[in-house]
Amino acid sequence: MIKHLSGDFETVEYESHRSVLLYDNHENEAYPIHWHDAVEIIMPLKNHYLITVGDTDYRIEENDVLIIPSGELHSMPQEIPGRRIIFQCDNSVLGDVAALEPVMRALSAPLMITPDTDRELHILAKKTMLDIFALYNSHSELADVKIYTALINLLMAVREYQLSIISKEVDDGKIDEYSEKFGMVLKYIDTNYMYDLTLDQLAGVAGYSKYHFSRIFKQYNSMSYLQYINARRTKAAEQLLLDPDIPITEVAMRSGFKSLTTFNRIFKEIKHCTPSEFKKLYEVRNN
Repeated sequence: MIKHLSGDFETVEYESHRSVLLYDNHENEAYPIHWHDAVEIIMPLKNHYLITVGDTDYRIEENDVLIIPSGELHSMPQEIPGRRIIFQCDNSVLGDVAALEPVMRALSAPLMITPDTDRELHILAKKTMLDIFALYNSHSELADVKIYTALINLLMAVREYQLSIISKEVDDGKIDEYSEKFGMVLKYIDTNYMYDLTLDQLAGVAGYSKYHFSRIFKQYNSMSYLQYINARRTKAAEQLLLDPDIPITEVAMRSGFKSLTTFNRIFKEIKHCTPSEFKKLYEVRNN
């Protein structure tokens, strides 16, 4: 059951002093279209489970794992009997740590992990979910730390799997070079997102031609360089919107958007609500 739903935004209600939440779910009720700031991971223990994320329908079989990044619209239909683990964690705990930035690239899109995806990754994903289940119910003072450690290990394995796929699509001998070059580019964007950023600038940082840069960037990061810039600016805007004393127009300018119209459009595409609605949602949650 979704306890706190405002429009299609769900406020995830963690237990006191915790930033993780786990449901041992036996319910057959439908979950309407919603989104939240939490990363969500689902693994059926008995019977399959149906989930729609964005425009994609997923049928998750027993012991398969679906990772849903924060901010993704998703829903579940009614009358699916069975049992499944539904795990949620505060995305900011992971996303606000600079050292984990390469790991967080694993969450650029929803990912279904089955034996057909990669056998070893599937075994690890299943074990991670069962470990999280046991740790969550242990009530040890170190339980949440161990849960995040297990989650980071899984996301590292996911990212390594993604990089192995990328290496098959590009020159395998250059994957380490691309990791280094695009690491520099992403740091450059994170430092300069509030300014105008051109394709020429970014290609120059990497030392590639514009065409080569655009093509490899998308393969390496699973999104275009413009999508990455807009996502980074939106992330900065989220933090500024939490300050009631900063007008929305100023938020837009300080986040690197050239106009309020562009800011509203891109913010809604990514967060599924307008900046004004986002601001109100957090005011309601804090109250």
